[in-house]
Amino acid sequence: MQKDAYTLILEAIESGDFGPGARLVESELAERIGLSRTPVREALQRLETQGMLTRDGRSLIVASLDHTQLAELYTVRAELEGLAAKLAARHATDEEVSVLRRMVQDDRALLGGDPRLLSRANKRFHRLIHLASHNRFLVQQLDLVHRSMALMATTSFAAAGRDEVALGEHSAIVEAIAARDGEAAFAALRGHISKAYETRLRVDAGELKTR
Repeated sequence: MQKDAYTLILEAIESGDFGPGARLVESELAERIGLSRTPVREALQRLETQGMLTRDGRSLIVASLDHTQLAELYTVRAELEGLAAKLAARHATDEEVSVLRRMVQDDRALLGGDPRLLSRANKRFHRLIHLASHNRFLVQQLDLVHRSMALMATTSFAAAGRDEVALGEHSAIVEAIAARDGEAAFAALRGHISKAYETRLRVDAGELKTR
C-alpha cells in the first residue's frame, strides 16, 4: 500500500531528515516523494494546522519548541506515559511483556553507538507500552505527543552516559509491568520521562556533553 504525501512528509520530520527550521518547498517535496504538487500542498496545509509547520514569511518551515512549550510537552508526556504503563501492568499480555524484555536486552547492543538508532529503539519500546495499555484513546493522545517530540533538534540519548542509564530505567519499567504493579509502573515511567527532560535541559544549558 502506497503511503500518502502527509505520511511521507511526517515520517521525514520524525526521522530528522527535516529538522526544526528546515524549509519545505512544495515543488522539491513533490519531486522527492514522486507525487504531484496538489497532494503535497494539501499535506503541508494539514501539517501547518497541526502545528508541525510554521510560516516564515511566505515559506513553510518545520516548527521548533521554545522553553515553555518543551516544559508543557514533557509535563503532559510524563502523565500520559505513566498512565500507559499503569494500564499495561493491568492489561498487557504475557507475550507483550516478553517482547518488552527482549527489547531491553537487544538494545544493550546499541549502547555507546549512534544516538539516532537509540532514539528509534526508544520509540519502539514506548510504542509497545502504549499498545499494551489496550486503551485506544490513550494511544491516540500519545501519538500526538510523540509527533510533537519530533520538533526537538536533538535526542536526549546524545548526552554522554544517558543511554545506559535510560536502559536501566526501561528494565525497571518492564519488571514493574511484569509484576502487575500498576503504581510502581506509573512511577517508574513517569520518573524515566522526568530524567529525560532533566537531561535535555542540562544539554541545552551546556552542562552535559553530547556525542
